[in-house]
Amino acid sequence: MANIAVVLSGCGVFDGAEIHESVLTLLALEENHADYQCFAPDMDQYHVLNHMTGEEMNETRNVMVEASRISRGNIQPITQLDAKDFDGLIFPGGFGAAKNLCNFAIKGSECEVQADVLAAAKTFVVANKPIGFICIAPAMIPLIYGETAKLTIGTDQETAAAINAMGGEHISCPVDEFIVDETKKVVSTPAYMLAGNVLEAASGIRKLVAKVLELS
Repeated sequence: MANIAVVLSGCGVFDGAEIHESVLTLLALEENHADYQCFAPDMDQYHVLNHMTGEEMNETRNVMVEASRISRGNIQPITQLDAKDFDGLIFPGGFGAAKNLCNFAIKGSECEVQADVLAAAKTFVVANKPIGFICIAPAMIPLIYGETAKLTIGTDQETAAAINAMGGEHISCPVDEFIVDETKKVVSTPAYMLAGNVLEAASGIRKLVAKVLELS
């Protein structure tokens, strides 16, 4: 039975992990009879947003504490994540992936991946184990894999151009499909970069999870 690590970036689409994408990922893993463990950085979020109004709130929240809402409390700090303990890794999306796991939402093509996130992901690259990236999370791929990694965030031309400027090779992709770089064992799917509802998001996520398990 495969054992997959899932890295969450908080709780809530605008400042953390996209909840639907995260839960759909966990559901797809269970549907494929795979075990999983959730991880998150033990750090403050970039900011906290009111999800009804979009306005910034004058408070501070911890990424791992917020992510534990999705994982029902079963979560570990990303500093404990190492590829030797898992068969693959998946990053659900949400703006937290682009604000907390990296700063793509703020710096675009000049962004950096948070140090602990990068170190954990690199253990999977070195071990030649697959990683799946959902929604905006693929923006981290060029910084983790280096230049020429094939990936998708869907069809948004501005975001694709920024990723290509970072050295990635963006490929347009519909919501119900995925892109795989077989050589690097990296898989990506647009999900809510394109999805209009939960069902559409689920279609690509299920395929991504199946491909990560196939490569593991």
